[in-house]
Amino acid sequence: MSISKRNFTDEFESLDFYAIDDLLAEEHQLIRSSIRDFVKKEITPFIEDWAERNHFPEEIVKKFGQAGVFGPTLPEKYGGGGLDYIAYGLIMQEIERGDSGMRSTASVQGSLVMYPIHAYGSEEQRNRYLPKLASGEMLGCFGLTEPNHGSNPAGMETNFKDMGDHYLLNGAKMWISNAPKADLAVGWAKNEEGRIHGLIAERGMEGFTTPETHGKWSLRASSTGELVFSDVKIPKENLLPNKSGLGGPLGCLDKARYGIAWGAIGAAMDCYDAAKRYALEREQFGKPVAGFQLIQKKLAEMLTEITKAQLINWKLGKMMDEGKASTAQISLAKRNSVETALNVAREARQIHGGMGITGDYPIMRHMMNLESVVTYEGTHDIHLLILGAEITGIPAFK
Repeated sequence: MSISKRNFTDEFESLDFYAIDDLLAEEHQLIRSSIRDFVKKEITPFIEDWAERNHFPEEIVKKFGQAGVFGPTLPEKYGGGGLDYIAYGLIMQEIERGDSGMRSTASVQGSLVMYPIHAYGSEEQRNRYLPKLASGEMLGCFGLTEPNHGSNPAGMETNFKDMGDHYLLNGAKMWISNAPKADLAVGWAKNEEGRIHGLIAERGMEGFTTPETHGKWSLRASSTGELVFSDVKIPKENLLPNKSGLGGPLGCLDKARYGIAWGAIGAAMDCYDAAKRYALEREQFGKPVAGFQLIQKKLAEMLTEITKAQLINWKLGKMMDEGKASTAQISLAKRNSVETALNVAREARQIHGGMGITGDYPIMRHMMNLESVVTYEGTHDIHLLILGAEITGIPAFK
């Protein structure tokens, strides 16, 4: 098996054209450095091989737990880091600089599994699950999207009935990150009155299966599958008691989308860094291609768009810390960051020429990954319509 150049060294150098580091506390910079070192040691030397083999490295889960990337904003008493949202954003940025699939693993665990258990769960549920999820002893997943209901989660068909001493859960979810390897799922279902609730299903419960999704050309180092509930008996103590209605899962998605806004720019930064480095090394017509006007145009536009997104993300992080960030503001950042990252990846691929399609460089892997990121946690167009409804007061998706 051939080993790419990326398997030996990770020479990434961050870009900070507007001195945004001056806006970060020393703690933020230390956290970022720590996670960047983690990524350079535990992810980038191996990621091209994992992606090529469509392999999810299960050992990364406990390593993530040891690095403190699961639930970093949750209280320390439950195993979280007690950090703010700027720190969380920086962690997601650094991990996705390594790979979007790796960030998906961490993001789902923290924002879509640990967050609802903490925010909507009982104290017994918090104590039972959160420390093990934080340490990586357990892996979780989040079940909202269904075969017939993606952008319209209110139409979900998954349901549960009160059987007296337990609930009986039936339905199916698909495109679920972490599902094939998860120890538990926070699944969303309607009760007999049609009200949406979250329930915790645990691996080993009779009738609960997690078929793996095959044939992916994107997020190949991430584990993706389905959740199938066939007369699954859910203990009543596994219902999240403190929230009902669609606001429950949507509140989780706000947290995940915020992390994606930072994460996607991490991927963009990696593509920019690789393209700049390649342009300075690759010679044509007797000089580095970096000396040609069209290459400089591409690099300058990449730098501009990444810098704009960095500033948006920082401001959004401050609003998150103040409890003032709206769903529409989070949508703007998620949509902007992923579009920026996709454009940067495509321009970086062109700078690399034919080499840009090989695993010797990270460009094509990032590009393929971002085609998932632009769709999940709300598609690019749905986020546009969320903003349109905010601007006009008229929902266009109903």
